Amino acid sequence: MKQDPLQTIEHEIALLVRLTTAYKPRLGVLDRSEYLLLSELDHDSPLAMNILAEKLQLSLSTASRQVATLEVKHFIQRFPDPHNGRISLLEITEEGKEVLQRVQRARYEVYEKVLQDWTHEELKTLEANLTRLNRDFKRWNK
Repeated sequence: MKQDPLQTIEHEIALLVRLTTAYKPRLGVLDRSEYLLLSELDHDSPLAMNILAEKLQLSLSTASRQVATLEVKHFIQRFPDPHNGRISLLEITEEGKEVLQRVQRARYEVYEKVLQDWTHEELKTLEANLTRLNRDFKRWNK
């Protein structure tokens, strides 16, 4: 009997998350939340905590815990907003950028090996579909 495509998609995404998590030693020293937080700050920095939490769809308490961990590691720094001293801004440090770049290179190399037999067209299709899926999840969660 043929399975509902949504059941297969749900299972395959769960498996993908598990497989990519299982290879953490090959993917660098950052866990998933650290990687995403640093990536966001590398792309768009400085940011207020509430904006960062919103972009990553995290509660403020979860974002605060993750930020505190990265501050202890000296991967991000906090400083007062010059326009509103009650707000702290967050920014990635040089050390944070270096760690993020090492992890990004390691992740790229893994994906390069895993996807080496895929055609350029297949990669572009995957890229488009993953981008769309993430966009739709973000929109659904609002």
